[in-house]
Formats: sequence, C-alpha cells, structure tokens
Amino acid sequence: MSFVKPKALKPGDKVATISLSWGGGGELPQRYQHGKRQLEATFGLELVETKHALKSAQWIYENPRARAQDLMEAFADPSIKAIISMIGGDDSCRILPYVDVEIIRQNPKIFLGFSDSTITHFLCLKAGLSTFYGTSLLVGFAENGGMHPYQIADIKRTLFSGEVIGQVKPNEMGWTSELLDWSNLSLQNRRRKLEPNPGWNFLQGETTVQGRLMGGCMEVLESLKGTKFWPDKELWTNSILFFETSEVRPAPDYFRWWLRNYAQQGILACANGILLGRPDNNVYVKEYNAELLKVLHEEGLTAMPVITEMDFGHSCPVFSLPYGAMAQIDCNSKTFSIVESGVED
Repeated sequence: MSFVKPKALKPGDKVATISLSWGGGGELPQRYQHGKRQLEATFGLELVETKHALKSAQWIYENPRARAQDLMEAFADPSIKAIISMIGGDDSCRILPYVDVEIIRQNPKIFLGFSDSTITHFLCLKAGLSTFYGTSLLVGFAENGGMHPYQIADIKRTLFSGEVIGQVKPNEMGWTSELLDWSNLSLQNRRRKLEPNPGWNFLQGETTVQGRLMGGCMEVLESLKGTKFWPDKELWTNSILFFETSEVRPAPDYFRWWLRNYAQQGILACANGILLGRPDNNVYVKEYNAELLKVLHEEGLTAMPVITEMDFGHSCPVFSLPYGAMAQIDCNSKTFSIVESGVED
C-alpha cells in the first residue's frame, strides 16, 4: 500500500502547533515562546497555535473533543502547511471518537511528533497519509541553548526537500536525556550534557533488506490494539518496524510481552527488519536488546536484520521517520537509509 506524501515546507509557510495530550504549552509559556522563536528563526516559518493549544493542562485533559476539533481545523485550513505536536503525554487516544478521517484524507499535510503522537500518526495512516515520527515543539525546537545541528539538518532534509533522504547516520556529537527543569528560566540557555555516541548497534543480521517504515512508541501502541485504527496485516507486511519506549522506562518484562504480542499477531514474521530507538537515558538498553533477541529466536527469526540504540525516540537529538517510506538496512556496510523522499516538492 502506498501513502500520500505531503508537500514540502518552504520559508514563509505557516505551520501550527497543537496540544493533543499534555497541555505543556499552557503550563510552560516561556518554554513555548523559546521554541517558537527558535523554530521561526531557524527555518523561516510562521508558527501559530491552534485554538486551544495554550490552554492549561487540566483544561486540555478535560476536553478531548476540543483537542480533536483543533486537529480537524488545522488539517482543513489551507493556509497551514504543517502541524507540529506541542509535546507528548498519555491520553491522545481519547480524541479518537471525535475525529473525521475524511478531513485528513482530503487535506494531506505534514504532521510531526513522537511518543503519544503515535495515536495521531496511526489516525493519519488510516487516512492514507504519510507523517513523520520526529521531535516536538517543546523538545527539539525549544532545546536548551539552541537547537542541535543534527536536529536542524534532519528537519531540513526530511521536511523541506523532495530529494531522496538517503543514508541516515548516528549523531557523532553525542546524545542526551539529561533532565533540566523547564520551569526554571535560568536553565533555558544552558546546554544539556551530551553522552558519547559509539554508533548504532547492529544486533543481528547479515543481509540487506528493504521495507516500509511502520511503528511508534510501544506503550502508546498498546492503547491502539483492537481499535479500528490498528492497521490490517497488509500494512505490516514487508515493513521495517521501528519501536521505542518512553521516559516511563517500562520494565524489560513488559517489553518482552509486547513483542510476543506482535509475534502472535504475525507482525514480526511478516516484517523485514526492526529498528529500536535508544531508551531514555539508556536505561535497560542491554536488557531490551536481550529481550528482543529472545523473542526473535523464539519465533525462528534469527536472521532478521535489527539495529538498536538508534537516534530516535526519547533521547535528543533525533532523526525523523516517515511512515510508509521505503527504508533499507545494510548489515554488511552497517548502514541505514531512507531510499525515497519524505515530501513532494
């Protein structure tokens, strides 16, 4: 199945930020304004807020219908060229009864976000639209001390160009999950400590495979299973799966149980490869690798190419993964590539 690619961004475009889960923009207005300034200055875009994006966290929690209304209005507005998630959370699934897939289908555009934004990505998949599993406004765009060069390059390469994305490399400058209090304004210009990045871990596999990118945050995917927004097996077939876990740091037992569910659904067996994002602060990194190998070996998938500890998910900076785009794992050269564009010029 092919997905509609949204149009590429260009300087001067208007983009909207939206609160679909936790109301972080309303709780941390200075952080939001910092992210807005950095986004506009770096990319030449105009950032606007959806109607309720800056409401308090409590108001956002109590009004899932209004969150859904914001999303529908942002897609329907032809002046808005992209929608960027404000931040994640844990209850985006509560907007699903109030959304209209047809509005998205008729108005394809860029949607960018990670973590709880997995819900909206799968809503867009239902509409046949390719979206982007990447950073959010309060995280990557509002990064303390300025955006990471790796993050800037990713956004320009993925969202502003109709050229093939090509090989994606680890961030040689390092990664961070350091927690700095976002409410402490004195820390906004202090850069977070970067940890050395030794490169990605090619966990198993000896061949080169291609497949269409499918996945998301594992905890959030649990709230989609069994719903009408869970994809048919056709969409998982010949995919390269990408998974990551949140700052909750789920225990390895849960990680194993979730993987076994994908095995029982037949999703692991019909996939061509797996990508695993670096866990928050590298907690459980060895345990997750061991559990992933265990489940794959249980299923006889000992030759499936797997890369772990990659630069996406709940560490920074990250690269963006376009849903449904063809990607390639080359175990011989130890490279990962996205072999088509994410957007159309």
